Amino acid sequence: MNEQIDYEKALLDPASVFATPEEVLKRAELTKDQKIEILRRWEYDASEVAVAEEEGMMGDQPLLLRRVLLALEKLTGGIISEHTPPTKQDGV
Repeated sequence: MNEQIDYEKALLDPASVFATPEEVLKRAELTKDQKIEILRRWEYDASEVAVAEEEGMMGDQPLLLRRVLLALEKLTGGIISEHTPPTKQDGV
């Protein structure tokens, strides 16, 4: 975990940079705001996967959305519904 993080790549595809949402929390070289932004992007991606799973398509990690939300909660002290991504289910 000593390698430099490509922040722009992490924003575009968090799963390509981090193995788990919890890994984002452990990275000391990221600011709190950067961690929150990465996790919010990951939340959006995971929400899209959850919708696909609901529609009968296979998803790769069924509990990923919950893990992302728990990581965000650790950083922010709670889930702020106005920051949840719009989805078929209208967010969280």
